[in-house]
Amino acid sequence: METLLQVILLGIIEGVTEFLPISSTGHLLIAQHWLGRRSDLFTVAIQAGAILAVVVIYWRRLWDMTAHVAQAENRDYLYKLMVSFLITVAGGFIAKQMGLELPETVAPVAWALILGGLAIFAVEAYAGRQPDRDTLTWKVAFWVGIGQIIAAVFPGTSRSAATIFAAMLAGMTSRPAAAEFAFIVGIPTMFAATAYEAYDLYADGHVGDENWTELAVGFVVSAVVAFIAVKWLLRYIQTHRFTPFAWYRLILGAALLALV
Repeated sequence: METLLQVILLGIIEGVTEFLPISSTGHLLIAQHWLGRRSDLFTVAIQAGAILAVVVIYWRRLWDMTAHVAQAENRDYLYKLMVSFLITVAGGFIAKQMGLELPETVAPVAWALILGGLAIFAVEAYAGRQPDRDTLTWKVAFWVGIGQIIAAVFPGTSRSAATIFAAMLAGMTSRPAAAEFAFIVGIPTMFAATAYEAYDLYADGHVGDENWTELAVGFVVSAVVAFIAVKWLLRYIQTHRFTPFAWYRLILGAALLALV
């Protein structure tokens, strides 16, 4: 029962933090110091659960793009989505070959939270001086892919933060538009990462070692909580900036450094 409660708490943490620009991976690394270490597949799978919430929220947008792919606007969006995804795959493969992995210590996460908070202030200051633009360009697609690579290598960066703010710096200064593209490009990215970890587990002969019941519970909890969090965030950024999240990152990062 205690283990199940820990899994539920990890699912809640993931669901809340995956799409807020505060780093789900960083929060999970921190939480697992107290709630117990989980497998890489579990971590990626509950992130995929959170991504499922985006599929549900944007299902009309996704259906329109695929069902009406002959339309130039939808085709252009899909092409740029594919470019971001392929850049992420290539970068992730290179990082894997180089042996770059997320550290399991708190200090790097704390520093990433602080630096990310400062970056949010800088991006918001830049965006505030620009006209509101929602155009998806090739430049935006390229840098969003790079943002996903950075988030995968440096814990505490936040995939949503890296991709949203990469899009804003690349010219898509409309927060809702930047968030939409960042969230949608995360769909193939996280599902592919989950499939890769599952295959890796199978290839190593460790499938039987995974607790699939706990993984399923974490997946469902993460998906439900993420759905609520994303719906709230999409309403919030219609009229607000991301700066409160920057303050949160600075405070949490400083507190973590004080404890380690």
